Amino acid sequence: EGLKILSLSSTEDLGFAVLDHNRHMRRTFPEVIYAEGKSPEQVLKISESIHQFSEIVLITRASEKHTSTLLTKFPTAKYNEKAKMILIDSREKKQKSINGLLVVSAGTSDIPVAEEVVFTAEAMGCKTEKIYDIGVAGLQRITNNLSKIRKAKFLVVVAGMDGALPTVISGLVSVPVIAVPTSIGYGASFNGVAALLTMLNSCVTGMAVVNIDNGFGAGCMAHRINLLGEETLKNG
Repeated sequence: EGLKILSLSSTEDLGFAVLDHNRHMRRTFPEVIYAEGKSPEQVLKISESIHQFSEIVLITRASEKHTSTLLTKFPTAKYNEKAKMILIDSREKKQKSINGLLVVSAGTSDIPVAEEVVFTAEAMGCKTEKIYDIGVAGLQRITNNLSKIRKAKFLVVVAGMDGALPTVISGLVSVPVIAVPTSIGYGASFNGVAALLTMLNSCVTGMAVVNIDNGFGAGCMAHRINLLGEETLKNG
């Protein structure tokens, strides 16, 4: 009960941002920084503050300028250029990774969003496998990977254009699928709205949908599902 009370009590006002330092007590992971729209100096200041409380900092939508500024203070930070994400992890005892997540992308152009899923999930403790460029335009690419797809405990499927791949894969497996629409496509794709509506209108069961290009959100949800699975195993 005391921990619950404390987890709601600690904030820090930096003038341009109010930080929730006890979020990791409620959500198992500290507050994540959305870098887009913030200056490199602001991102560095927020990172320094979060790092004092948790020793792990995850930054999304980061540019090369954000990265170069952060590396002056955190030289061991990892930057994924495709995902546009940065991880600062100074913990002496690393978290044990949980197996079971498979990330699939429909096309090569969807890989940056898929990499955002992978980077997020792995930072939070998921051991991730991936299969890229197996969209529905060539169904044999799906059937050629079906044995690997069916071994996963759950999947994140990333697709733009017509957004059909998550429905196809969901119909072939018995495990949960998180669908991620991307903004990839020509004019009538409406920057991902067409793929989003396809996924939301899917008739397949056991599939949930996140927002357009929201690989981070899908990675977070994958992490939560993984934690629930581990708790179930521990409790028998």
